[in-house]
Amino acid sequence: MMGLSGRAAIVGVAESDAIGILPDKSTLQLVAEASLNAVDDAGLSVRDVDAVFAAGWRPTEVAEYLGIAPRYFDGTQVGGSSYVIHLGHAATAIANGLCEIALIVHGESGRSRVGMFPEGGGPQLPAGQFEAPFGLPGAVGAYAMACSRHMHEFGTTREQLAEIAVATRKWAALNPKAFVRDKLEIADVIDAPLICWPFGKLDCCLVTDAAGAVIVTSLERARDCRRRPIRVLGFGEGLDHQMISEMPSYVHGPGRISGPPAFAMAGVSHADIDVSQIYDSFTYTVLLTLEDLGFCGKGEGGLFVSGQRTAPGGDFPLNTSGGGLSYTHPGMFGIFTIIEAVRQLRHDYADHGPRQVADAVIGLVHGTGGRLSATGTAILGRD
Repeated sequence: MMGLSGRAAIVGVAESDAIGILPDKSTLQLVAEASLNAVDDAGLSVRDVDAVFAAGWRPTEVAEYLGIAPRYFDGTQVGGSSYVIHLGHAATAIANGLCEIALIVHGESGRSRVGMFPEGGGPQLPAGQFEAPFGLPGAVGAYAMACSRHMHEFGTTREQLAEIAVATRKWAALNPKAFVRDKLEIADVIDAPLICWPFGKLDCCLVTDAAGAVIVTSLERARDCRRRPIRVLGFGEGLDHQMISEMPSYVHGPGRISGPPAFAMAGVSHADIDVSQIYDSFTYTVLLTLEDLGFCGKGEGGLFVSGQRTAPGGDFPLNTSGGGLSYTHPGMFGIFTIIEAVRQLRHDYADHGPRQVADAVIGLVHGTGGRLSATGTAILGRD
């Protein structure tokens, strides 16, 4: 697997023309906008794309809508981690000559629900038989149950979880595209309306309309593209359950599976990471991921994020777009972790003051899908 490191690079990233509340745009329209914008960011044409990676909408539907007949496609669907996993799959396919220019794309009219793709679920599936009848309140209930166990075992506090939401909002305040940018304090998070204990409203991600897309090609082709290539240095994927009731441990997520191979392939250590983008569906998602990836010991996540360590000016820049908590979250957020990491590593914000992480060379992206079910981890590097 070491032979895959650095052989593929990201050459284009973009969102849809607008993000937020867009009742006049369908999901596929958002997908198309993001795709065309990312292709343009790379200095390519949609006619150059010969591979499509999508989840939610199937690759067949995305390719048809864009007028692409790909020679390679991947519809791996494991929730919000799918797109980070797609990145590893695309890098592997490119390195093996199966395709040359890959489009990874996702969009949802998550807020307005215009032209949404069919969703899974229902009483015939295991969760519909063994969890839903007993009152589990969807994703928020699953994540809240896991979080409460972490609090019980390690003494993690709501104030420590709130540190994550506050720091992320500080990054959002620097991002004009962020859905919410107003000032946030620890007390605001604690006092917000309770959704499912221990989560208040501000511990939970946004629900917006948005799409994002990423273009990946070989390192050789990348150096002829418009933007500085960002190399895919390492990647890994992991899953260990689907239903939250079957999670092996509520305090050990599958990031412990996806993280080590990503670091090993990239040949870097935790100390080498300059900027991190970690899926933040809930504040606990971030805290658990930091522990599972080895940035701190098990049970030490609360202390790790305390003192606004992950905020602008802190020594661990995290979710610098504002994340799913404050920037955007249409339903599956993983694609946006890649977009922001690439922009930081290209130094797109060099003239934006503290929004740019100074001298960022190595970045980490991590997606979580399902009920803490599946994860994808990737290490990216500035060429």
